[in-house]
Amino acid sequence: MIVIRSLAFNVLFYASLIVQMLFWSPYYFLVSRDRAWFVPKLWSRTSLWLMEKVAGTRSEITGQENLPEGSFILAPKHQSFWDTIAFFPFLKDPVYILKRELTWIPFFGWYIGKMRMIPVDRGSRSKALRAVSAAARAEFARNPRQLIIYPEGTRRPPGAEPAYKYGIVELYTQLKLPVVPVAHQAGLFWPRRKFLRYPGTIRARFLPPIPAGLGKEEFMRRLIGDTERACDDLLVDAARQPCAPPLPETARARLRELGAL
Repeated sequence: MIVIRSLAFNVLFYASLIVQMLFWSPYYFLVSRDRAWFVPKLWSRTSLWLMEKVAGTRSEITGQENLPEGSFILAPKHQSFWDTIAFFPFLKDPVYILKRELTWIPFFGWYIGKMRMIPVDRGSRSKALRAVSAAARAEFARNPRQLIIYPEGTRRPPGAEPAYKYGIVELYTQLKLPVVPVAHQAGLFWPRRKFLRYPGTIRARFLPPIPAGLGKEEFMRRLIGDTERACDDLLVDAARQPCAPPLPETARARLRELGAL
């Protein structure tokens, strides 16, 4: 049954993306950018609704009171494709860092261009970081925006050893903005590199912001400590759900370390 429901969800998920992109295009490209955000945010909410109704996977996102006004950096844990679409409906004017190749995709690339995302070229990390910092400063000078960056860079399985990259520290230092960590356990229900979607409840939490102006080492210590403690709590909670999803070995190992398995 899980295979059938997962297959049905995946088909509907991508069909919804294509249909909504085509249907809303006249509106999206004619109205102002502020109004146009209605379209991708509607798609995100539709996707989460489909996931709940078809795959049986609810999404519960809390901590919205921790989101500051104006510009800030959002730093989610990166475990799943879920965390790339679930958070931006809560932000007024989010901006993503993404591979430049994505801007070449018909329609999708045009949608990205409308929202003034920050494309980067593959290659030198230091060169890409300088480009991102300059582009982000230019965006913040025009409008208050919320920069979404994944501190670990690539998707990691639940419970895996933290692997935070130094880029988040440099952006925090250069942009002089507060950082809101985001903890979740979506990788248990929407695993990376798998098409299965497991029933249950994905829980995510916007954590209290880390203020601007801290030293680099103190900031990194706060970011890792706050995020990983909250992720541990959510992992333990997921493992204790009546219908817990299958636990990858990384999650089992972490639960054993926490004395919860």
